Parts: sequence; structure tokens; C-alpha cells
Amino acid sequence: MTLQPAPTAARELFGARWPLAEAYVARLAGDGVTRGLIGPRERDRLWDRHILNCAALAPLIPPAAAVGDIGSGAGLPGIVIALLRTDVSMDLVEPLLRRTVFLQEAVDALGLAQTRVVRARAEDLAGQCSYDVVTARAVAPLPKLLSVVLPLLRPGGQLLALKGATAQEELTAAAEQLGRSGAEQAEVITVHAGGQPTWVIRVVAGQQVEGRQQVRGQRR
Repeated sequence: MTLQPAPTAARELFGARWPLAEAYVARLAGDGVTRGLIGPRERDRLWDRHILNCAALAPLIPPAAAVGDIGSGAGLPGIVIALLRTDVSMDLVEPLLRRTVFLQEAVDALGLAQTRVVRARAEDLAGQCSYDVVTARAVAPLPKLLSVVLPLLRPGGQLLALKGATAQEELTAAAEQLGRSGAEQAEVITVHAGGQPTWVIRVVAGQQVEGRQQVRGQRR
């Protein structure tokens, strides 16, 4: 399958960063496919299904936030956010070596100075890293995400999980665990990038979360 031309909305969204976004998509369509990070059938829908979907998260992130993208894979949504939000610091958290090699090559090629690649399982980072925002896309169902992510969030930090149209049902099903987790707020937000809807489960961490440890003297 061929790589489809970028929609006009994508060019407008990335603005001056457009050449970097285009270079990233070309990398996904090439090395991303040959290395098995992106399915061959996804090449013709990278912009609409993946890039714009991930870009919808960018406006939800507070200024100058420390962000951890867990299960980053090929950099979706972490690299997309880093391209759009040069004010944030980004950790691309991924345990598999072949994926972290791809991520590091992409970060270097795109000159993303505010982004680093962290080879680790997210659940092993509690007490080592803490974030204002943690993003996740196609990583795990919400109950599993909560157990992994909440210990990584600073008090008042946010989980932003990209989900499908059944996001509200998933949130409702996790109500009991949310009640036990110490989260202060949980909701589904519908956002748009390029005219298409994206559903985001947003969970705000409370002041006390089980499993969280105080991390001192670290930027992230």
C-alpha cells in the first residue's frame, strides 16, 4: 500500500514544524514497517488514523509539563506531542530494545532536544521518575493503566489515555477501582484534530496515591 498525501489539516496543525512531521511519517512508513513497529496496512492511513489522532492530545497538556509516554512503541503519541509542544519535556518509555533503537534514531534525526528515550517497563519506574502528565495509547485497559500510571504522577498530575468510541463504557466499568485509587477526577473528553473525533480518558491523581514514592532532585 502507498503512503497517502498528508491532509491540509495536518500541514496547518504542525505549522513551522511541518517538515519534521513529514520526515517522521516517512520514517514510520519505511523503517517503522520493515522493523515491525507499524503494520503494512497502516501505511496508507498514518496521517488520519495515527498522527492526527495523537495530535489531539497536545492541547490538553499544561505548559512546560514533564510528560511520560508509556508503551511508546513507534513514538505514538509521544513524538507527535514533542513535535507540537516544544515547551514540554518528554520521556518515551518503552521496554523492547528494537523499539527503543527506532525511537532514539527518530529523536536524533528530528532534533528533539527535549525528548529522551527510557528503556524500561513503566511499572518499574515508580520512585525513579515522576510526571505532570502520562500519556498512553493502545497500552492496556484502564484498570491496568491506573495501577501502572498513578504511582508515576505527581500530586494533581494527569493520565491522558487515548481510547476509542467506547471510552465512556471503559471508564464506567473501572468506577470501583477509580474510587479506591485516590484519583480526584476521571472523565472522558472528546477532542478533535483535523476534524475527526478522538476520545481521551483523563484521570487526575490525588495528593496521596498508593505506590507513589517521593522523588527528589529530579526534573522528570
